[in-house]
Amino acid sequence: MSEVFLSFDNGPEPEATPLVLDVLARRRIRAMFFVIGEKLRDRARRALAERVRAEGHRVGNHTLTHGTPLGRRSGPEAVAEIAETDALLGSLREPDRLFRPNGGGGALGPHLLNRSAVAHLLAGGHSVVLWNSIPRDWDDPDGWPARALAMAAAAEEPLLMVLHDLPNGAMRHLDRVLGMMSDSGTRFLAEPPEACLPIRAGRAMPGLENYVSEDAVP
Repeated sequence: MSEVFLSFDNGPEPEATPLVLDVLARRRIRAMFFVIGEKLRDRARRALAERVRAEGHRVGNHTLTHGTPLGRRSGPEAVAEIAETDALLGSLREPDRLFRPNGGGGALGPHLLNRSAVAHLLAGGHSVVLWNSIPRDWDDPDGWPARALAMAAAAEEPLLMVLHDLPNGAMRHLDRVLGMMSDSGTRFLAEPPEACLPIRAGRAMPGLENYVSEDAVP
């Protein structure tokens, strides 16, 4: 039986996030939503983030702009991407200050963080939540369900699956995919797999160095 923890990146978006929340409510599944900080400046999108939290899901920081990965930035730039989004989250920020770096296509590696970002995250008591399952729904809105189902079927360890509440039509398949996973015996986790947390509540965990580069020269 496979185990899957769901997370949603790059929202909130009025054309997609409500649909995702409705599906999760119907399926009684809890998830994490990693939001782009600059989107919270829009009143409608902030209201959606507040709905996410009100419905029992957790809200995390997914950088301010979702631009160049932090491991390829200068120290001050990387820290600003995190800190400014934390400020915009305000009361939505979780006690363990969830953070997910952007991966530039979902790849894992030292491009995700730099030394200054790591120092800031450790000092601030953040938890960094990575992933091990990327069905690529953002660039293949109709092809991702088959990949997601195959990943769940083949999983030998708990999966942390990244989907995206973006207005590209991909989430219209979400209810069907989750139903097929449930029918095949998949169990949806309420907490992310520990192996996907290289920083946990401000503590460095084994493997963190795999995701860290030296600060880029400004």
